[in-house]
Amino acid sequence: MDLAALLSALLAQPLLALALGAMALVLAGGLLRHLSPLLGGLVRAIGHVGLFGALMLTIMQVVRIGHGSELSLPQLGLPQLGQPEQTVSGSETRVPLARDGHFWIKARVNGVPHRFLVDTGATLTAISPAIAESARLEPQALRQPVLLRTANGTVPAQVVTIGELSLGNVVARDLDAVVAPGMEGTSVLGMNFLSRLASWRVEGQTLILVPHHPQGDGDQGAGRHGSGAAGES
Repeated sequence: MDLAALLSALLAQPLLALALGAMALVLAGGLLRHLSPLLGGLVRAIGHVGLFGALMLTIMQVVRIGHGSELSLPQLGLPQLGQPEQTVSGSETRVPLARDGHFWIKARVNGVPHRFLVDTGATLTAISPAIAESARLEPQALRQPVLLRTANGTVPAQVVTIGELSLGNVVARDLDAVVAPGMEGTSVLGMNFLSRLASWRVEGQTLILVPHHPQGDGDQGAGRHGSGAAGES
């Protein structure tokens, strides 16, 4: 592997680069202590801080994502035209079952309208690269990519944070999502969204979402019955 390829690989794994750099500082500090104990000790201390930081960032990401760095992407079709819309009734957002047997939600990602399929088997919310670009979602430099299992094999995917995802009377802020390569025209709402709700359930052919603090309907293209106080899920 040449130097350019090595640098490219390290840039793709920022936490690994941080850990390797910190280890290099620890080793360099050990060598410098023979020449200058004060300088060597300082360099080693900086290296240890870097190693601790890399460890803590890794732990934080694992805790936020859940069970690990490998996720499965369900096989999706496009949302059907003319499917029934969600409605807001009192403190609930009610989502009818579509003709394809799925629950489809009309939401806004940082104000950008988009369709989501509700998937209780998905750990994370997954969005298409197109909606990530439209909503100006940028991966954070020190967040590790996750491995995403798709129909075409396992591919690395970036994790982003959605500033605001709103649907019906529900608003979720700072919601993690994986940008799924090859996923175009449709996205998935996973358990990291559903777990923020006060409750959710399926009654007959209707998915019912109950936020902790219902918002106003906020447009969403849904019908509205009743009202809710301001707040967020």
